[in-house]
Amino acid sequence: MTLPAATQVLVVDDEPHIGRIIKTRLEQGPFEVTLAESGPAALDALAHTPAVQLLILDLMLPGMSGIEVLRVVRQDPQWAALPCLILTAAGQEAQYREADALGVSEFMTKPFSPRRLYTRALALTGIDDPDARDGTEDPQ
Repeated sequence: MTLPAATQVLVVDDEPHIGRIIKTRLEQGPFEVTLAESGPAALDALAHTPAVQLLILDLMLPGMSGIEVLRVVRQDPQWAALPCLILTAAGQEAQYREADALGVSEFMTKPFSPRRLYTRALALTGIDDPDARDGTEDPQ
């Protein structure tokens, strides 16, 4: 019996500890996570990981902002429909409006619940996990 391939997720956050928290939580389930710590690194990772099925993106990044990354992603036919969850501590209303206009799938703010992020990742990738809770609270 072969196991199904893991769902590829690209997490872009310039805070390594945040990336590790997300990676650890998502990889407890059906996900394989690639981490990038800057806008240019995110675009490079997308170029080298064609099976990415979810982008988790911070807004404040070195090299180029999350909005600029999302704009480039949406202009590429291969990635135009890629689900994108923006996970950020910062954000002005104008950034939210611009991300929304670019087709962001969802927003989450930091601090965040790793359980809720996991649940949203399942939903955004269309994975039905009967063991997943609703993610509304996190005991940590």
